[in-house]
Amino acid sequence: MDDHSLDEFRRRWQEELAQAQALRKRRRPRRPEVAAGRGEQASGYLALAQGLLEGAGRPPAPRATRAERQDAASRSRSPPAREEQLVDQLIRDLNEMDDVPFFDIQLPYELAINIFQYLDRKELGRCAQVSKTWKVIAEDEVLWYRLCQQEGHLPESSISDYSCWKLIFQECRAKEHMLRTNWKNRKGAVSELEHIPDAVLCDVHSHDGVVIAGYTSGDVRVWDTRTWDYTAPFLESEYEEDEPGMQPYVSFVRINSSLAVAAYEDGFLNIWDLRTGKYPVHRFEHDARIQALALSQEDATVATASAFDVVMLRPNEEGYWQITAEFEVQKLVDYLEIVPDTGRYPVAVATAGDLVYLLKAEDSARTLHYVYGQPVTCLDVSANQAAFGVKSLGWVYEGNKILVYSLEAERCLSKLGNALGDFTCVNLRNSPPSLMVSGNMDRRVRIHDLRTDKIALSLSAHQLGVSAVQMDDWKIVSGGEEGLVSVWDYRMSQKLWEVHSRHPVRHLSFNSHSLITANVPYERVVRNTDLDNFTTHRRHRGLIHAYEFAVDRLAFQSALPVCRASCDSVAGYNYDLALAFP
Repeated sequence: MDDHSLDEFRRRWQEELAQAQALRKRRRPRRPEVAAGRGEQASGYLALAQGLLEGAGRPPAPRATRAERQDAASRSRSPPAREEQLVDQLIRDLNEMDDVPFFDIQLPYELAINIFQYLDRKELGRCAQVSKTWKVIAEDEVLWYRLCQQEGHLPESSISDYSCWKLIFQECRAKEHMLRTNWKNRKGAVSELEHIPDAVLCDVHSHDGVVIAGYTSGDVRVWDTRTWDYTAPFLESEYEEDEPGMQPYVSFVRINSSLAVAAYEDGFLNIWDLRTGKYPVHRFEHDARIQALALSQEDATVATASAFDVVMLRPNEEGYWQITAEFEVQKLVDYLEIVPDTGRYPVAVATAGDLVYLLKAEDSARTLHYVYGQPVTCLDVSANQAAFGVKSLGWVYEGNKILVYSLEAERCLSKLGNALGDFTCVNLRNSPPSLMVSGNMDRRVRIHDLRTDKIALSLSAHQLGVSAVQMDDWKIVSGGEEGLVSVWDYRMSQKLWEVHSRHPVRHLSFNSHSLITANVPYERVVRNTDLDNFTTHRRHRGLIHAYEFAVDRLAFQSALPVCRASCDSVAGYNYDLALAFP
């Protein structure tokens, strides 16, 4: 402040102070000193705001030095000591506020919401502590609903479903923290899905908590672990009932939100609609054994590979199943995957020996990759990329690698890894952005950074090689040929816990609150003739385990299936339970 502004400020201050004293005398309050203090304080704030608004158009004055402030304070002393001291204190406060912005602009509410939408939850919390006006804006339902959607909480809900989205966001954050703690401490319920006594497990698949399994007896069963109801219904086939025990083995099973598919050893394919009943809605027959089976996770598209043919099946607008596309390849297909989110025309990727094919429904089979003498050992696809492991053979040994191809440009984007062992599994679809996880026969689990084409982390996981792997934003779940399932916190490079079963881990799938694992035996033969001996049969039949880490979803505390059976159940099994005495 210059001298002219200071004199003007003092003059206005004294005028308002005189007006406040005159008003106090007219009203004659019960406590004069309290009213005078409040009037002086209000008048002082009003003069302070008016002085700042008048000086808003001018550039800020240079900060006064300590000597100048003392000189101004000494010159401003007058007989009314209380008023002069208050003015001097205001001057000192103004000099201290030179670098602090003063917001006194009234913005439209919609404009303020558009500005606040770029803030995260921590910044919104800080803004809510500024003033009452900012608190109203920072706690608007639109802002917190958008934060819930951005972090993946309640993605299917609309803004009108709840009245306080900030409270819903806090509850979702607390639940997420509880789930992570339960995962780390292995706190939850585990159950073994009920088996078939006279059959051996052949293949297992799961989708969003729904599990399907095929057996050597030709039976196909489905469990819904989301409701904790493990009394699985049988999906009926169309084989003759007068030929018991003659049904072929189940080779592959796949499931999504609405369909279940099973391929048999004799080349038959059954498709069930889970919404209509337990009888198949379509039956397709190949001339030879089905070598690979794929089911789209988004729609009703099925792809099968038998001999040198790849067939895509899909229902038409009337609901009748028909062949959408048929391709001929040069070698027997080893792996087959359907590309997600392709729209009207389905797209698949198939590997046959050292060949990788890109199969589009409106086009012929196209070779995506081919190097003579370097077979493909694993495959996974995402919406726009395909990743597969390649085994290096021949005189020029370059090490086993994982190749990442762009499905749109049909060219190689990355060559990852240089391992001595074969890559046995790769997970690209469920991995975080720019990351990919793989398993190898050299007993290691690797995280690949697709931005730098380097290995971000390598863990020594399993003694006999890695057979299945999946990751999310903080953990890895891996399964090995020795039957071990391990859970890792890859940010700390630390193993959290592990469980062991007799047979190799052929399938694992997890989400935020559950984990499904399947141990499928090598040999698909029932070794014992006494089917009532549960202990002997358990060693060779294979296992399916369901883990639940959400406390609010637990209906049982990991009880045995025999303890959860209904009282009117006639069939039962000998669990070889015995009492132990000291």
